[in-house]
Order: sequence, then C-alpha cells, then structure tokens
Amino acid sequence: MTIREHIEQQELQSLTPAATFALHSKGRVIDEPSCDMRTCFMRDTDRITHSKAFRRLAHKTQVFLKPEGDHYRTRLTHTLEVMRIARTMAVGLRLNQDLTEAMALGHDLGHTPFGHAGEAALNELMSDGFTHNAQSLRVVERLERGGRGLNLTVETKNGLLHHTGVTAPDTLEGQLIRYADRIAYINHDFDDAVRAGLLQEADVPAWIRDTLGLSPRERINTLVTDLVLTSLHTDTVVQTEARHTAMLALRSFMFEQVYTNPLAKAEERKGRDLLATLFAYFVSHKDDLPSDYREIAEKEGCQRAVADYLAGMTDRFAVMKYSELTIPKGWEKH
Repeated sequence: MTIREHIEQQELQSLTPAATFALHSKGRVIDEPSCDMRTCFMRDTDRITHSKAFRRLAHKTQVFLKPEGDHYRTRLTHTLEVMRIARTMAVGLRLNQDLTEAMALGHDLGHTPFGHAGEAALNELMSDGFTHNAQSLRVVERLERGGRGLNLTVETKNGLLHHTGVTAPDTLEGQLIRYADRIAYINHDFDDAVRAGLLQEADVPAWIRDTLGLSPRERINTLVTDLVLTSLHTDTVVQTEARHTAMLALRSFMFEQVYTNPLAKAEERKGRDLLATLFAYFVSHKDDLPSDYREIAEKEGCQRAVADYLAGMTDRFAVMKYSELTIPKGWEKH
C-alpha cells in the first residue's frame, strides 16, 4: 500500500460520512497517474500554492490601498487567514482538511488589483460582466502554466467558483469556505480599520459585541465554535440564528463604516480610472498584449484577453504599466 492509499483509507475511517473523500473524487478533466505520496486534494493544494497567481496575491489590495504600515492585510494574508479558519472548522466537523485547504488557498486567485474597486471596474467594462470567483476558476483552468491550467479536481474547482454568489457549493467543504471567507474578512478588516484610525472597538454596536465578543479574536472564536457545534450533527453547514444575524449585522456595519467610507476609499476612484484607461488602451492595441494574451484575444475575443491580463496584475504592476503608457518620458540621448 502506498502512502497515498494509506491516507485515503484513513479518510474513510476518520471523516464523517458526509465528507468528501479523496478516493471518491470525481477526478480531473485530464486524467493523470496518481501520486504515491499525496491524495488528489493534496496535489491541488500544492499546485495552487506554487502558482504564479498565488504569489501575486502578496501585492494585491485587500481593503486599504497602498497603506503606510507593515501590518495591514493583503489579498495573500487574507487568503491564509481564511485557510486557517476553514481548516479549524474542517477538523471540528471531521471534513476533508486537504480539500478545504485547497479551496481556501485558491478562492481569490482571480481577484483584481485594487481590491473590489478593481473588480467593479472590470465588471462595468466587460460586456458580459466580471466576477472574481469566476476569474479564479478561469485562472486554474485556462491561464496558469502558460495556458494549460492547473488541472485541478472537480471538487476544488467547484469550491472556487461558488465561494461567493447565489449558488451553493456541492460539498460541505465548499460551504465551509463561504463562511470562513466572511468570518475572516469582517474581522480582520475591522482590525485594519482600527489600525488606520477609522474605528474603535467601542464603535461596534453593543448588541453585536454582546453576541459575538469584544474583539476580532473573540468574535472569530465565537463564530467558528458556533458553526462547528451547530453543524456537528446535521448534513449541512449552519450557524445559530442569533450568531448568524449578528455576523450579518457586523458585515453591514463594516460596509457602512469602512467598505463605502469616503475617507478609506478616497483613492479607489483612481484605481478604477486607471484600470479603465488600461482596458481601453489594450482593447485598441491588442498587439501590445503579452503573447499568451494575444492568443486568447484571437480565440476568445479582445475584451476577454484584456480582462485576464488586467485581473492578473498586482497593484504596483498596474500602476507601472499605466505610467509607462500615459506619463511622458524624458528625452534620452542615443
């Protein structure tokens, strides 16, 4: 018996019957020989972690654009926090930790530069719209590895696509990611807002603090514990009504105080205008796109190729490319 087979047998014995088992995976679009060491979901995790798109998350905005300080979240640190929260809940519910980790690490691979402002800009510019979850799926299916994609399992890709939006994921592990993403961002974004001087703990409505806790750390612990204990003997992932209501109220509070706060979002208009300028330029000058994206333009249309190119940019690369195309350069003697 290989190490992989041993792990697969351990899953059958230790996970809840409603979990997703590596041995029963629906597989990949392109069949591959099994690894002797790793299950299919472990391989998905490794492929995502070693991808270029994953590394670029370190230089993409979470909430605060180009903050002055080393401790603000980026899209990468958000991803890691989601992964840890989700994995903890997977342990408590005896779900597949490796599949949960793969989904968590890959859920924001398609996110744009400049956070949700960048996503909103591309959604307006694309004739058929743009969402970061659909782009995450496109990254792993079409864009990574020079156009070959990562060839992930059906289960992992379903979790990436449905980590947000109206359609629920097919697996309990995917449902966990939806909750873990929300639990993570409303609490760590609050922490960053305090760091930025926008909020204080006392600003949180008293009834929310009474229900969830007096700090981001306490609120994460409350929400994670509540979800695990409430879901433990059910066939779905749920929260108690009181904690769910409080979490949604905290999210609404964050939208009012931070996500739509003119002070916090003053620079986002510039980010949106920057992407709009780049979009218009490359749609009109597709020959200036990198070769991989020129091929996409030929097969799937110029808008699709430009959106792929822009969505993959880090904040700083987008600014550099904008400067290169719009800011006059000084004369250099040749």
